[in-house]
Amino acid sequence: MCRVIDVRQAVLARNDALAAEVRTELAARRTTVVNLLSSPGSGKTALLERVLAHLGARGVPVAALTADLATENDARRLARAGAPVKQVLTGGLCHLEAAQFRAHLDGWLPEDTRVLFVENVGNLVCPAAYDLGETLRVTLMSVTEGEDKPLKYPTAFGTAQLIVLTKTDLADAAGFDRAAFNANTARVNPGVEILETSARTGDGVPALAEKVLAIAAGAAAHRPAMTHRPDQVTADDARLTVH
Repeated sequence: MCRVIDVRQAVLARNDALAAEVRTELAARRTTVVNLLSSPGSGKTALLERVLAHLGARGVPVAALTADLATENDARRLARAGAPVKQVLTGGLCHLEAAQFRAHLDGWLPEDTRVLFVENVGNLVCPAAYDLGETLRVTLMSVTEGEDKPLKYPTAFGTAQLIVLTKTDLADAAGFDRAAFNANTARVNPGVEILETSARTGDGVPALAEKVLAIAAGAAAHRPAMTHRPDQVTADDARLTVH
């Protein structure tokens, strides 16, 4: 009998070990890594462009690595902020892994980089299971996506150290229910901060930048109760068993 879940756990265990090495290496360089997770269409590229420009204007050495299945469109957009940017094409993979991440840093990341933003593949399932060695894990969601999203994707929201709500300038038009969203988020990740932003108006951009800089300066990040790799097999995992 072959258990697919055993293979999955072994893959994640190897990834976690490498991620720990990456975290140590980047910490020694005093580089803070921010891993951005979201669905497609959340607006994270537009928001990241604003944050990069904001930090760059303040003289903070920043860089961005953006991952997609195809095209270099996001890298071209982010480069407008003036920061070093690298596009990673995953070759069909729906997420980044620690080995990929580390390989793409070699020979590219400037030594003085204080904050490295990683724009993960637009997907709330696979990327949530893989530690990259990040300092701060951020899950983003737009007001147009539905207040129950945290309940539908509990790992992505439950392992986040910061939740960023995007496109808040559309909240009224979309009929967004903040109270319901906040309650649903609290169910999967009690105590996590929710930061509201709008790339169009710039609202929340300085606050997000300050949050990242505080983490870079040594402030403690939120510690979610959920882990990205549970020790116990869940009911969903059990369905992966192959006889």
